[in-house]
Amino acid sequence: MRPSLEFRLSAWVSALLLGVAIVAGVFSFVAACEEANELQDDTLRQIGALIERNHLPVGNAITGLPDLDSDPESRVVVQLLANANGEAVGRPSATPLLSAALPDGLQTVMVEGESWRLFVTTLATDTRFLVGQQTELRDEIARDGAFRSLLPFVILIPILLVVLRCVIRRMLNPLNRLASDLDGRNEQDLGTLSASGLPTEIRPFVVAINRLLARVEQSVSRQRRFVADASHELRSPLTALSLQAERLADTRMSSVAGDRVAALRQGICRARLLLDQLLTLTRVQEPSAMAVSPVSLEQIFRQILEDLHPRAAAKSIDIEVTGEQGASIILAESDLITLLRNLVDNAIKYTPAGGRIDLSVGVDDRGVVVEVSDNGPGIAPSERALVFEPFHRVLGNDEAGSGLGLSIVKAITDRYAASVALDYTDVAQSCGLRVTVSFRGSERNAGTITQR
Repeated sequence: MRPSLEFRLSAWVSALLLGVAIVAGVFSFVAACEEANELQDDTLRQIGALIERNHLPVGNAITGLPDLDSDPESRVVVQLLANANGEAVGRPSATPLLSAALPDGLQTVMVEGESWRLFVTTLATDTRFLVGQQTELRDEIARDGAFRSLLPFVILIPILLVVLRCVIRRMLNPLNRLASDLDGRNEQDLGTLSASGLPTEIRPFVVAINRLLARVEQSVSRQRRFVADASHELRSPLTALSLQAERLADTRMSSVAGDRVAALRQGICRARLLLDQLLTLTRVQEPSAMAVSPVSLEQIFRQILEDLHPRAAAKSIDIEVTGEQGASIILAESDLITLLRNLVDNAIKYTPAGGRIDLSVGVDDRGVVVEVSDNGPGIAPSERALVFEPFHRVLGNDEAGSGLGLSIVKAITDRYAASVALDYTDVAQSCGLRVTVSFRGSERNAGTITQR
């Protein structure tokens, strides 16, 4: 798995930054060392010039400036040397530090296994002397100064890397928001993506996605229009066939012919129902242009139960409505009627004779929750994700149907950002079906009705 763009960008920039910091640190260290050495060379020259200018007496023995015990790192020695003729001025040193053959100027020499930095000069009186310092002490001072110059790099580079990671993450936040926007959409939402706030380099990618979404939307719209047009075209022939079948049923015929005509009428009725549901599914899948307003659940329940009561009574099914039916949901009234009618119709269809259907409404701080429960066979967990697909039928069910009812319910809930969930009414017995539809952001007005 390839690392994320944020990780790769942070890693490359951090590596580049560390590389530059290391190179800059090396140059800074070398420059600081050279500058410290030059400063100490200037110190040796100044001591020599001070002795010459003020005619200070110089002994023929090693002299420490200042006291060696007070600050060893500042140890500077001064010693007389023989003149150009090889003769020392004053008493010769009993233990000469260095050879008189040293040329004038700055130089580095080894004395008894130790490295010394020396400044040799000749006075006007033909007196030669040197001012020296051990290079070990000089190098230690130079390294200390160089390390102090590197200290800001050592402290600031880790802080800069953390800040850099935060800046990159902040710069990539528009991409994360764009991904969240796409991921949070349902399959019916093919609207364009907003390019506001996105970097210039990302906008062509968003424009290309918007063009693709527009082409997909056109293709889906053509398919839906084809289904709708075909359904409309088939309604007229089916209506004519239905009328002809009704007239045929009124004529005298044998019992066998009567049974066949009854079967024909049932087939035509199922075909008309299928066409109606196809048209409904096509309508609810289209972007809604209808005005939304608060719709009272109590009125919708009364209307649906009045329409479906004959079917429930034919199977001796008891329907009870409880909870806060006076709650209001903000959406198009026709969509709410279609949603609840399909749920109640499915419950009546799959509930056995003498069964029970419960409609309940709950209201909380987040919105309204509607539940439709029955004591039918229910739907197995493995089938629950599939039943929302068009024309999917649960195997082993002998009830006639088109397999579009729950697809219509899912399309309506997706349109209004609601959610629909399936579960057993009796979990312990694994029977019955409970359909829970959650509407968020709905209004509330308490009330209760019961329909038997």
